[in-house]
Amino acid sequence: MIKKFLYSQKVAPYVFVLPFILVFLVFWVLPLGSSFGMSFQKIQLGQEADWIGLANYEKLMGDGIFLKAVMNSAIYMLLTLLILIPFPMLFAVLINNKFMWGREFFKSSFFFPALTSVVVAGTIFRLMFGEMEGSLINSILGWFGVEPVKFLKGQVTGFIALVALATWRWTGVNMLYFLSGLKNIPDDYYEAASIDGASAFQKFTKITMPLLKPTTIYVITISIYAGLAMFIESMMLWNGNNSPKNIGLTIVGYLYRQGIEKNNLGYAAAVGIVLLAITMIINLTQLKLSGMFKKED
Repeated sequence: MIKKFLYSQKVAPYVFVLPFILVFLVFWVLPLGSSFGMSFQKIQLGQEADWIGLANYEKLMGDGIFLKAVMNSAIYMLLTLLILIPFPMLFAVLINNKFMWGREFFKSSFFFPALTSVVVAGTIFRLMFGEMEGSLINSILGWFGVEPVKFLKGQVTGFIALVALATWRWTGVNMLYFLSGLKNIPDDYYEAASIDGASAFQKFTKITMPLLKPTTIYVITISIYAGLAMFIESMMLWNGNNSPKNIGLTIVGYLYRQGIEKNNLGYAAAVGIVLLAITMIINLTQLKLSGMFKKED
């Protein structure tokens, strides 16, 4: 009876999706619901939770440090989008060219940084962008007569180091996404365009970019989330969660500060809910503008 039930054509689809549904409920819906409830309470370890309503959210809106963290995360997200979308796409197109030599070498070289631990990468970049004259970047600047720069003590220079780390780590990953998308574009389209006299630029703008739209939207979506959720890179670059004047503080960093360092779990939960709301609003907006929610004819 049970075997007949499981092998039923009506039941089988639900059996296959059941593991995903269970994982989704246990590791996403339940924690989200719990966090949402916590955000309306004052919770500290060792003390009884108190219901305080919207007090945590009202406090957030007037919290200058939180607003600074939101601005830092937004700037970081925008900068990484401006770099980690067009350049990986360009590199993917170049490597995918049939006349390109050593393509496997370049694929491996670009992807290798993603295999490096973020702790190791952050430590290396902290040393590279150190304020001492002998640090790598300052040594290079010294060749051009530029005085040593205290990169990690300034807002602009700090973001240069942070974005450089992100670019080094994630360019190869996004490039592989675009390479997989390029594999789905038939060569016949390019051959027909060549017969019609289309230039390489015209092929890229009229064939490659439109047909890469689904891949591009996917990369943008995950890049928005990654940009707003960035934390470990900043923590390793500044060797802690307390950068000078909070120039490297992110939303997740502020959540960690409130929840772990200050034992203010209810307030930290409110920060997490706001982060989720910001991420969802931005992603749903860009998906709407890109036409992903339009009904197909």
